[in-house]
Amino acid sequence: MSVRLHWFLPTTGDGRTIVERFHANRSLGPSAQRQPSIDYLAQVARAAEHLGFDGVLTPTGTWCEDAWLSTAALLRETRRLRFLVAFRPGVISPTLAAQMASTYQRLSGGRLLLNVVTGGDAVEQRRFGDWHDHDARYARTDEFLSIVRGVWRGEPFDFDGEHLKVEGATLLAPPDPVPSVYFGGSSAAALPVAAKHADVYLTWGEPPAQVAEKIGKVRELAARLGREPRFGVRLHTISRDTSAEAWAEAQKLLDALDPQQVAKAQEQLAASESVGQRRMVALHNGNLDAGVRGLEIHPNLWAGVGLVRGGAGTALVGSHAEVADLIEEYHSLGVDEFVLSGYPHLEEAYWFGEGVRPELARRGLLDDRPGTPLPDRFVAAL
Repeated sequence: MSVRLHWFLPTTGDGRTIVERFHANRSLGPSAQRQPSIDYLAQVARAAEHLGFDGVLTPTGTWCEDAWLSTAALLRETRRLRFLVAFRPGVISPTLAAQMASTYQRLSGGRLLLNVVTGGDAVEQRRFGDWHDHDARYARTDEFLSIVRGVWRGEPFDFDGEHLKVEGATLLAPPDPVPSVYFGGSSAAALPVAAKHADVYLTWGEPPAQVAEKIGKVRELAARLGREPRFGVRLHTISRDTSAEAWAEAQKLLDALDPQQVAKAQEQLAASESVGQRRMVALHNGNLDAGVRGLEIHPNLWAGVGLVRGGAGTALVGSHAEVADLIEEYHSLGVDEFVLSGYPHLEEAYWFGEGVRPELARRGLLDDRPGTPLPDRFVAAL
C-alpha cells in the first residue's frame, strides 16, 4: 500500500525559526515573521497542491486563526487539495459540527477531512468555557462523535448521554462522501475512543518502536469492535541534498533558541494534561545543551523542535534518501499517512516535495501521479 502525504497550513504565522507563537498563546519570542494572511496561506496551499500533497492540516486553538474559516477561504485558491480541519468537540455543538462538515463537503466538492482534537491544556480549554477534566473530555468526545456519525446517516437522530443529549437531530443532507475522521491521543482514556471512532489514528513522531507499540494497542482495541483504522504520524521535516546540509539547517534552528525561552516553554508544557505531550517532552527533557546530534533520538529523528513547540516536537532530518528511509521504516509498522511541516512551510514544502517525494515514488511507496484523485463526479465540475 502506498503512503499518503499531507502538509501543514501555518495559521499562527510562519518564519525561519521555531520560536514563533506558543500553543498556550503566551509569547516566547518575536512574533511570526510571516503573518497568516490569506495571501500567504494561499501560497502554502497552492505549493502543497502543486507538489503532490494530498491535504494540509490546520491547527486549532486560541493561538491561531480559526481552522474552518481559514480553509474555507482557500477552497477557491486550490482545486484538488484536501483540508484536514482541526476542531475541538468541547466547544461546538455536535449537530452543528455535523452540519458544518456536510456543508463543507458540498461547497468544496468533497475535500474535507476532520481532525478531532479533544484538548490537553486545561488553561486553554477554560478559555473556551470548558471545565471538564482530562478523562471527562475524552468521554464527551466519544458521545460527540457518536452523535455526529448518527446525524450523518440522514435520519432524525436521538442521543442521551452523560455529557451530551440531542433529540431529532437532522441535516439538510448527509455529507457525500462522509469525511474521514483523524483522531489522536495517547492516554488510557483516549485509546478506546480512537479505536471506536477513528478512520485514521494519528500520533506524534515518537521513535518507531514506541509508535509500533501504540499502533498495536489501538489495532487490538479496534479489532474487538470489528474495525480496522488506518494509522498516521505527525512530524516536521528538514530534507536536503546531503545529510550534512540537513543537519546544518537543524543546527541553525537550535542556535536561534535562547535558554530562557526553552525553560519557559518547558515550564508551560509541564503543566499540560496531555499524555502525548509528556511523551514528547520525555524525548529531550528540555536539554538544550545536548547539541544538535545529541537530540537525535533515532537515526534521522530529531527532538529539537519540541524544546519550544507544543504538540509535534520531532523532525525527520537528513538527505532525501535518509528521510525516505525513515518514512519507509514507519510505513513497515503500519503507518500509511504522514502529516508533515517545516520552517518556513513554503520553502520546506519544496525541499520535501522535490527531494523526498520522487525518492518515495522510486521505491514504490507513492503513486507517480501527484495527490490523491477526487471522485469523478467532482472532477467533472472543476
